[in-house]
Amino acid sequence: MTTVESSGSAASPQSSVLDVEIGALQGGSADLAQYAGRAVLVVNVASKCGLTPQYEGLERLHERYAEKGFTVLGVPCNQFMGQEPGSAEEIAEFCSATYGVTFPMTEKVEVNGEGRHPLYTRLTGTADAEGHSGDVRWNFEKFLVGRDGTVLARFSPQTEPESPEVVAAVEGALG
Repeated sequence: MTTVESSGSAASPQSSVLDVEIGALQGGSADLAQYAGRAVLVVNVASKCGLTPQYEGLERLHERYAEKGFTVLGVPCNQFMGQEPGSAEEIAEFCSATYGVTFPMTEKVEVNGEGRHPLYTRLTGTADAEGHSGDVRWNFEKFLVGRDGTVLARFSPQTEPESPEVVAAVEGALG
């Protein structure tokens, strides 16, 4: 009999994202395990990007489906032309005051390169509808994670949060 153990260290892209450790924007743990049983749209966000108005659609999507077991999770990243330069406090204030964001946010992380956060190691193996997998291309790239922690879909940064394809994927994940 062979026993397979999962240590959680050398994570494969197919592993659940729910066991990844990541900090919350304003300290402490974001505890991804709390999203077990929920569908989560993970989005790398930035405050000074041409796509920043997508915060509005992300918030509406979060509010529309929260009661059905859905969460948007914002992941600040400053790797794209320095478009998220602020401190945790500045990011939180901007998102709340400018866009009324109520969905959870993680600490600022790197999504590409040698410093890529383990969360994005697991997410980026999934291809989008055009077949792109690997590195995140820009701010507001979206990954839909199913209730069991598997990555179900990937959407380009230009895909609006309330576009028919995102809404259909979210509704499908919610069953």
